[in-house]
Amino acid sequence: MFCERDIKTLVLSQIITRNTLKQLLFRLRFQLLGGLFLTIFLPLVLKHNFTLVYLGSRDNSVFVIFVSLVCSLYIFRKLTVYSSVLGSGFIIPVVTAIYAITLLLLMFFRLEYSRSLLGMGYVLNILWFYVLYFVTVHLKRHKFALVPNGKAKTLLSISKANWLSLSDPKIGPTALDKDCDAVIADFSAEMEAPWQRYLAQCALLGVPVFDYRQVRETLTGKVRIAHISENTLGTLTPNIFYIKLKLLVDFVFALLALMFLAPILVVFAVFIKLDSRGPVLFCQPRIGYRGQAFKCYKFRSMKEKDSSEVTSEEDTLESAKTITNDPRITRLGHFLRKSRIDELPQIFNILKGEMSWIGPRPEASVLSEWYEEKLPFYSYRHVVRPGISGWAQVNQGHVVEVGDVHEKLQYDFYYIKNFSLWLDISIVFLTIRTVITGGGAK
Repeated sequence: MFCERDIKTLVLSQIITRNTLKQLLFRLRFQLLGGLFLTIFLPLVLKHNFTLVYLGSRDNSVFVIFVSLVCSLYIFRKLTVYSSVLGSGFIIPVVTAIYAITLLLLMFFRLEYSRSLLGMGYVLNILWFYVLYFVTVHLKRHKFALVPNGKAKTLLSISKANWLSLSDPKIGPTALDKDCDAVIADFSAEMEAPWQRYLAQCALLGVPVFDYRQVRETLTGKVRIAHISENTLGTLTPNIFYIKLKLLVDFVFALLALMFLAPILVVFAVFIKLDSRGPVLFCQPRIGYRGQAFKCYKFRSMKEKDSSEVTSEEDTLESAKTITNDPRITRLGHFLRKSRIDELPQIFNILKGEMSWIGPRPEASVLSEWYEEKLPFYSYRHVVRPGISGWAQVNQGHVVEVGDVHEKLQYDFYYIKNFSLWLDISIVFLTIRTVITGGGAK
């Protein structure tokens, strides 16, 4: 009935409601005009700079502010699709990056500009997007009406929205609360004729109607699948063009990162050698893109195992798991893991085309084989290149037990289903937050 993009846009950023104020706040025209008033008109008024005569410094600065506002607004509306987990941490980095690029262009072409106008425009630009985020995302707690059929009632356990359980289809949709955003039903379940008429009336009145699966995915960031035939992925093949484009972008950024981080890599290599006995790098066989095994590089953060010790297959499996406060972790290893510095050597895996910056975390071969025995279609997560960071890592952290891995799969499948530049950018910002807080490290 509706495409996935329409559902996400509706549920998290542009839901059509009958509340005039909300309609206004979600409109692109209002967000753009409000931003232009705040970032351009207001600074010009304060500086009494409204002459019609061409002034290079003023007009160039106004152009930079305008371009920065439009670009920031475009990215803002893209990223708030994932606002239920992303938060507002992307606003300052995005606005700052866009202003930096436009300012560098001004300097490159030796054009005049006003520091005061650009400074005020930059600050007010950030302020405007925080206002938009607070009003349209943070204060927007969605209210959904549930048709009592099939599995739609399972949404009641999700605390990120307010739920209204419908009881009588004879009470038509005109009786719905004015702040009710949509009606949710289980389209795959058997539905009585009165409820079918009710949903038809909703559509005729302009009340959005959605399947419970898409709403659950959007609110939780997970795709729940019991059987491969019962999925909402749409297709099991992700965007091939983006896979190839991402491979190129990953390589370029990995090359640049290696140039800047080479001294840091050398310093930590020396520290690891001084801290404990053993090699600098920990090389572990892992399963990667399309199920191919590869050697994943990490800075060694654990004590070296005695090579003379004979281990069984069960011991090998257990040793591949990392537990909280693992006694095998060295003194320096705790810092390396918490700061994620131990992952930096994986830049070489990216240069070799074995990994990406963003993607499902590659598991050790022994663990991957074990999970495949326990979980159906576990190997599907290998349909995209594994990453240093990923959707599951920033939402769930490090897990090893089968029950937790099953939930991790739901995050991985959500990432694969929504495989896109904007989700990758969202994960980058969430990764920065995770590194700063040290969340999910073991």
